[in-house]
Amino acid sequence: MKLFIDSGNLKDIEALCAIGIIDGVTTNPTLLAKEPGDYKENLKKICAIVQGPVSGEVISTEFDGMMREGHDIAALDEHMVVKLPLTRNGIKACKALSDEGIRVNVTLVFSAAQALLAAKAGATFVSPFVGRLDDIGQNGMELIREIVQMYDNYAFTTEVLVASCRNPIHVVDAAKMGANICTCPPALIDQLFNHPLTTSGLERFLKDWEKAYPSAK
Repeated sequence: MKLFIDSGNLKDIEALCAIGIIDGVTTNPTLLAKEPGDYKENLKKICAIVQGPVSGEVISTEFDGMMREGHDIAALDEHMVVKLPLTRNGIKACKALSDEGIRVNVTLVFSAAQALLAAKAGATFVSPFVGRLDDIGQNGMELIREIVQMYDNYAFTTEVLVASCRNPIHVVDAAKMGANICTCPPALIDQLFNHPLTTSGLERFLKDWEKAYPSAK
């Protein structure tokens, strides 16, 4: 399973990409609005860092505006992916842009029926939001299971990009279900490294080594 960073922060993205485990980046208007500088230049810098898919989202809700913004986003860098909302106009724009060979990430997906529409419109990625479903008492990960099964049934090429991940369990469950990608904020990626037994085990090894070879420092 591929791992994306859900962030517009250049420092966080650069630090995590340097480890060698990151495959792409997702952004949205909220994330980009938090960062200083021109958002288009920031997206170009992110592409240069990650050298993988980088989603940039349109802000228009009308078809013509989506198409115009989509072309502008795609022209920023070869790694850019146009992010569109799951609306009637978003699906229409997804079909039109996909037919032009432009990669599209359909976002704000909360049902398997919506995911079916995105796949039929030629989306490269579909982004179901698991955490937000959990917030309203629904099972976000069950939606991932449904979408993966549905896409497998009909050999859709759209990749399932699990979004709104809140904890490591979401990431592991997504991998077990066969999702293609998880996108996570930097703080959640940091959590994936942590286990108390790893920490205590390393401390024990180092203490034992220091005790046996005190002059080896």
